Amino acid sequence: MFLIGVELKQRTALETSDSLAELAELAETAGGAVVGEGTQRMEAPVAATFIGTGKAEEFARECRADNVDTVIFDDELSPAQSRNLELVFECKVLDRTALILDIFAQRARTKEGKLQIELAQLQHLLPRLTRFWGHLSRQKGGIGMRGDGETQLETDRRRVQDRISRIARELDVVRRQRATQRHGRQRNLWPLASIVGYTNAGKSTLLNALTGAAVLAEDKLFATLDPTTRRLRLPTNQNLLLTDTVGFIRKLPHGLVEAFKATLEEVVQADLLLHVVDASHPQAAEQIEAVNAVLEEIGAHGKPTLMVLNKADRLTESGEGAGERFRQLYPNAVVISALTGDGLPALLAELNNQVRPIREFMELAVPHEASAVIARLHAVGQVIERDYNGEKAWFKVRLPPHLHEEFAPYVVQELQVPMAAESV
Repeated sequence: MFLIGVELKQRTALETSDSLAELAELAETAGGAVVGEGTQRMEAPVAATFIGTGKAEEFARECRADNVDTVIFDDELSPAQSRNLELVFECKVLDRTALILDIFAQRARTKEGKLQIELAQLQHLLPRLTRFWGHLSRQKGGIGMRGDGETQLETDRRRVQDRISRIARELDVVRRQRATQRHGRQRNLWPLASIVGYTNAGKSTLLNALTGAAVLAEDKLFATLDPTTRRLRLPTNQNLLLTDTVGFIRKLPHGLVEAFKATLEEVVQADLLLHVVDASHPQAAEQIEAVNAVLEEIGAHGKPTLMVLNKADRLTESGEGAGERFRQLYPNAVVISALTGDGLPALLAELNNQVRPIREFMELAVPHEASAVIARLHAVGQVIERDYNGEKAWFKVRLPPHLHEEFAPYVVQELQVPMAAESV
């Protein structure tokens, strides 16, 4: 494989180099061997070939000399750019999105994961079908084969669109099933926490260390695709449901985020996010920004978040200084090593502090005609008691603090935590 990156005006040489290094990791995760790489500094991408034609021909000569069969660009290419570049390089040309999709396809294990990946792949493929079938003439069609029929391209495009529609319907069923499972778990009045973070930050290792789960934990990008939820008992005997989720990455394809909405709902519905950071990574700050960007895209930005600085066992003296800077930026951050267990008692103690006020117990009175408010209350709250008799509907409910303002007009009084919740 030969990797190509572009240093655009808004990017520094270091950012381009780091991104290419990450692309090399992705290529190796996909099972490829990187034999070379190249970059070009540009003001803006070229419409036809993304990089300049002269540079493309130069890289093509290098690839032919090394018998390269696949060229991977660090940015997303348009269908026309991919087609033109394949003519220049005379081999397969992929972009970062296609490579990530290939890794996800290799690692998907559950039916849900496979459906999500197939959906993202088909959405990526649909505008690129022309490059496969543009050479075919029209088929004959219709009764008696009068006139020209559909082209093979049009036939395949319709089939792909039909398959996309079927997968979307199946994923909608999965989404409803997840909502039912989540509602069942919430009946125990246990807070929900999701582990989020950059890929390979150590999220699965942390889940295993805290709960004794047996989730696959490898030193590879995207080792986890399917969410796993386990119960965690805190030192105060409080129960917490902890979910491991798919890792994020810079330049994560939007279509992939859309396809994984059913899985990422575990993040959106969580009361608390554990943002796991590889504190030993030189680009940790940029990785935090990338994770925050995805959280904002899925509607989970602004949730209560506990920063977990992982891989303390890998920190050098200079790295310890970086860890201290993160602690200054995030005062409640906890430094741990999920692999060795260092710092886990401090993490559990901080989790206990964060979880204690995570749901407010209150009494609400909602007019019967405000059906949307009542439906919303059942969707996001844990309803303990309800009474629809009288002029208004009365509820005793536990709500996340960040939703307090939304239901403030209907609050009658704040209550003591029910005994059932204190005993778990």
